[in-house]
Amino acid sequence: MVLSKRERLILIATVLVLGALIGDRFVVKPIKTRLEQTEVTKQQLLAELNQAQSLFERRRLLERKWKTVLSDGLRSGAEAESRIARALDQWSSQARLTLSSVKPERVASDKGLQEMTFTVAGRGNMYAVAQFLWQVETASLPIKVKDMQLGSTSEGGESMSLQVRLSALYLDSAKQTDGNKPTQLNSAEATDEELL
Repeated sequence: MVLSKRERLILIATVLVLGALIGDRFVVKPIKTRLEQTEVTKQQLLAELNQAQSLFERRRLLERKWKTVLSDGLRSGAEAESRIARALDQWSSQARLTLSSVKPERVASDKGLQEMTFTVAGRGNMYAVAQFLWQVETASLPIKVKDMQLGSTSEGGESMSLQVRLSALYLDSAKQTDGNKPTQLNSAEATDEELL
C-alpha cells in the first residue's frame, strides 16, 4: 500500500499527537506529580527542621535560665521566705504601694522542688499597683502571680486595693538524697514544662 504525501503527513501528525499524548500521560504527568510531591515533602521537612532547631535553641535558653535559677535560686524554705519578704518590701517601697499584710504558706510536695505561696494585700494608686505587679513579673526570683484581685474606691484609680497570691519555688535541700547535688534533678523533674 502506497501512501500519498498528504496521507503520510496525516499519519506522521497522528503518530506524533498520539506519541505526545502517551508521553504526557505516562512520562510527563508522573514526573510532574512526583516533583510536586517532592516539593511538598521538602517544605514539610524544612518546617520540621526549623521546629527542631527552634526547640534546640529553646532548650539552650531554658538550660541557661534553669542554671541561673538553681545557682541564684532559693535553697530552703527559710531562705525563700526571707528573700521574698525582703523583695516584696523593696518592690512595694519602690512602687509606693503600702502593704498591709504578707502571709507566707508552704505547700507540701514530695518532689525536689517545693512551692511556697504568699498572700499579699496592699493599697496605692493605679500606677503603684501596676509598678508593683511589673516588678513581681520581671523578678529574677522564681516567683509568679497565681491569683489577683483589684478593688477601687474611686473611679479614677487614685485609691486601689490589691490582693495577690504569689507562688515561689525553692529547692528543699533536706529532702535530697546523699548522692545528689542540689543542682541535679531527676530526668522526670527536669522537663521543659516544669522549667516554665
